[in-house]
Amino acid sequence: MSDRFAARDGWRYGLLGLPLAFVALPLYVLVPNHYAREAGVPLAVLGTVLLAARLFDAFIDPLIGRWVDRLYRRSPRDVLAFGAASAGVLALGFALLFFPPTGDPLRAVAWAGATLAITYAGYSGLSVAHQSWGAMLGGDEARRSRIVAWREGLGLAGVLLASAAPLLLGLEVTVLLFVALLGAGWWAWRAGLRPLPSAQAAQSSLWEPLRRPAFRRLLAVFVVNGIASAVPATLVLFFLQDRLQVAAGVQPLFLAAYFLAAALSIPLWLRLVRRIGLARSWLAGMGLSVASFLWALTLGAGDAQAFLAVCLASGIALGTDLALPSALLAGVIARAGDQGRSEGAYFGWWNFATKLNLALAAGLALPLLGLAGYAPGARDEPALQALSWAYCLLPCVLKLAAAAGLYAALIHRRES
Repeated sequence: MSDRFAARDGWRYGLLGLPLAFVALPLYVLVPNHYAREAGVPLAVLGTVLLAARLFDAFIDPLIGRWVDRLYRRSPRDVLAFGAASAGVLALGFALLFFPPTGDPLRAVAWAGATLAITYAGYSGLSVAHQSWGAMLGGDEARRSRIVAWREGLGLAGVLLASAAPLLLGLEVTVLLFVALLGAGWWAWRAGLRPLPSAQAAQSSLWEPLRRPAFRRLLAVFVVNGIASAVPATLVLFFLQDRLQVAAGVQPLFLAAYFLAAALSIPLWLRLVRRIGLARSWLAGMGLSVASFLWALTLGAGDAQAFLAVCLASGIALGTDLALPSALLAGVIARAGDQGRSEGAYFGWWNFATKLNLALAAGLALPLLGLAGYAPGARDEPALQALSWAYCLLPCVLKLAAAAGLYAALIHRRES
């Protein structure tokens, strides 16, 4: 297959990333705050529910990936049909999630658990099929980077829209917008570039990716780095509201700046990839992220302008987390000789790790904050200090560990 990947191919493949992004970071930014403040659900209980729902979702991803490989062996059309069914389940769960019963926190907790399970099941099927498709399109390092960049760049547009729409349009209109975008994204994907079917696609096992040392090393880095990114995503609204005491109407601007900086940075990171490669570019992004959150650790009430600069810098760093790891994974698959036969299995485990990251971030950070004495609306200094350490310092420690792992696994190993 040619290494050319035109803009028309890019937006047709990548458009589905826009509505899928509603269910990624924005869900973890909006749901904890929404249920805690609107339904009165305690943070510790909410963190447990999010952890359980995400773990259930994560454990089905490898099975979904194996099923996608079998569908791909039959025909790419079968993968698209599976994506359509998954999109229907996703639309149903998302439509119900943000409208819990009021007046009874226990009923709200049960509602959150059930609707999150439905939402995540649909999201898992659609995202694994879509990501595997991108890897199946193959190509050299630059082409793989462009394929992922289209998906993640349009995904960031979805993040911006998902962050602003509830405030500007209301939840009801946001749900309708999401369903419409989901349908448009699937139709664009259906009309786009298709990989060739492979008779080898069902010959690998579910566990084969984990037998590849290169995949295990990359997955370990991805997990640690992902938790480092998920912790501040889970806590950012609490940090804005209580540590910085930013007015509610202004808070979406910080989120928009963060995600917009990430989207605009992707072309710059791709240029750097052509110069120094995927792994070194990702390492540079990790370093920028650490510097950004160390700066945020020094901020307090009234430091909104400084925090805007932090959002811009950390957003630029986020561009590497979104665009580069999946491109590295596609290269691992190709070098292992598994292209065209096991992409679904690889991305099943990859999404398992992604969701485990988010689950651990919510399931550990929120209860620990509650135990440390923090609750939404806190103004006492010990509680706010605990919030700052969780939001700023913990991600730095994890990012440095991920950077060390990346250097050892993918840079030093290749040079030695």
